[in-house]
Amino acid sequence: MKTPDAPAIVSPAAADPYRNPIGFDFKNTYARLPERFYARVAPTPVVDPHLIKVNVQLARNLGLDPDALASSQGVEILAGNRVAEGSEPLAMAYAGHQFGNFVPQLGDGRANLLGEVIGRDGVRYDIQLKGSGRTPFSRGGDGRAALGPVLREYIVSEAMAALGVPTARVLAAVMTGQQVMRETPQPGAVMTRVAASHLRVGTFQYFAARGDTEGTHILADYAIARHYPEAAQANQPYRALLDSVVARQAHLVAQWMLLGFIHGVMNTDNTSISGETIDYGPCAFMEAYEPNKVFSSIDQQGRYAYSNQPHAAHWNLVRLAESLLPLLNEEMGSEEAGLASAQESLAAFAPHFDTARAAGLRRKLGLTIEHEGDLALAEKLLDRMAANQADYTLTFRRLCDAVVGTEADTAIRALFADPSAYDSWADDWRKRLGNESVSAQERAVMMRRASPAFIPRNHLVQAAIEAAVDRQDFRSFEELLDVVSCPYEDRPALERYTTPARPEECVTATFCGT
Repeated sequence: MKTPDAPAIVSPAAADPYRNPIGFDFKNTYARLPERFYARVAPTPVVDPHLIKVNVQLARNLGLDPDALASSQGVEILAGNRVAEGSEPLAMAYAGHQFGNFVPQLGDGRANLLGEVIGRDGVRYDIQLKGSGRTPFSRGGDGRAALGPVLREYIVSEAMAALGVPTARVLAAVMTGQQVMRETPQPGAVMTRVAASHLRVGTFQYFAARGDTEGTHILADYAIARHYPEAAQANQPYRALLDSVVARQAHLVAQWMLLGFIHGVMNTDNTSISGETIDYGPCAFMEAYEPNKVFSSIDQQGRYAYSNQPHAAHWNLVRLAESLLPLLNEEMGSEEAGLASAQESLAAFAPHFDTARAAGLRRKLGLTIEHEGDLALAEKLLDRMAANQADYTLTFRRLCDAVVGTEADTAIRALFADPSAYDSWADDWRKRLGNESVSAQERAVMMRRASPAFIPRNHLVQAAIEAAVDRQDFRSFEELLDVVSCPYEDRPALERYTTPARPEECVTATFCGT
């Protein structure tokens, strides 16, 4: 297959020579890699930038001054109108399978990696602008982001962080004063995203598609140094790298499943090597439990439906293993041994996922000791929830009260179209609880740490977006952020945020925003 040439390189100074001394203290490593890994290109300035929000706590965790970021000079940087001191803006090169179809050159078509900072936790983080203008990878796109998808990513990624799920996060959001054309004209925005890195399965595919084994070596060594330094000490470091990514992805997707989260676009270019949730687009949380639920408007065949997510993750990891085969062959001494090593590594995905999911389900049911039949008990509940359109989040949260006393069963029964479907299951559950000597109150505390009271319900996210887009009213956005920032706490005054959508409020499709 003939692959496209490497992207053109554009000097940052060509776009904006002024560099502003906001204290990011960039310590860049990706920009030291060979220049075929990226295109040097600066953000494109916008007409009239206005700050929507700075993520104050995240800024402080990164050692940044939130007040400086919110200043006029800070907003200029966050909008892409100025380049911060020490920043080396670039657009990363990568490829990817999109809904199963391979595209050998994708890359950051509307994003700029400004640089890297070391957080107060000692971890290196990427600082990236998304929606910052065209790059050599834009493929005819406008390089911009609409306000709605920016707010969705802000809300949902903050919810995921508070829920304890590894995730990229939003440092700031800025309106551009310009419109972008999607189905209709939309207000434009730029988002500042923070991630442990933006290395993707598709980044490895980019070099593999070109037969660039040297590039794959460099990238793998970089990924090991940045994310899996213990692999460097292994007898087979590239196998250790693959093992580590497989394990992290398995645990990540198990966390999604336990929360009823649907990513919506699990392409290989949206699969992070670090094991973080990244590239929130048509994502959503289920309300009524439906294993084959799809929200993404572009997922016509249900490839990334809720129940298909483990299979999709494994498929993506097979593509990573394929890209690493030259390194594994070299490491193992032959092509046959390299392939066997890759297959052995990939075979560990299912046990990792199954173990993580089973442990999570036991926590959600208040079970502290593993017994044979626990998973069957959990699956029986899920089957009955699916048959009775029971709300996923509310059912498990109300079980936290039912573990203390049967009087709480009334609220759970009300979630089932046929309440008797819950009754017979609850009898089996309570018999199983009786096999352990843990107090009911202790169980309830454990269960409340595993089953949130609050998720960013789709109709609430949509209402917040519509208020901001249509009326420039960000109050609902701010309120929803506050709610999802403490998802495991009972907050009686905010009970309306726990209520499923009424039929007329239901959001049946979510959109990517590109």
